Amino acid sequence: MLANEGYGIDIQGVREINEMMSITPIPEAPPFMKGIVNLRGKIIPVIDLRERFGMTAKANTKDNHNCIVVVETQVSGGKHSTGLIVDTVNEVCEIKPEQIEEKVELGARVSSDYITGIAKISDQVIILLNMEKVLEAGAERTLHESTG
Repeated sequence: MLANEGYGIDIQGVREINEMMSITPIPEAPPFMKGIVNLRGKIIPVIDLRERFGMTAKANTKDNHNCIVVVETQVSGGKHSTGLIVDTVNEVCEIKPEQIEEKVELGARVSSDYITGIAKISDQVIILLNMEKVLEAGAERTLHESTG
């Protein structure tokens, strides 16, 4: 969940879900790149998915129960882990193909390259994300901001 909206990612790419932890900031990183964490000896970059999608960041207080979802994606021929700060993780569920609308036109001004489809489950709508595209677009944006 991000800002009371449902998002879904393929469970095969999820490595683990952790409570919020201390993040070491990276100088001159874009606003959505929160820094890095040391996760059992492995350094993992962490992005705030709210900010990556242009939403207002959620204040980091004891009352907020943000969590970090560690995903593994294929990058340049190798696997890469990234932490995603999300508001909450509700559940793992099976979504049947007939519940997914794959080609959704959101208008010319809305980039939907990272959306693989929209799932309709009961009365809830869940935006299904392609994490490679989400992170790839974030990397391109980072490169553009640091060189532009």
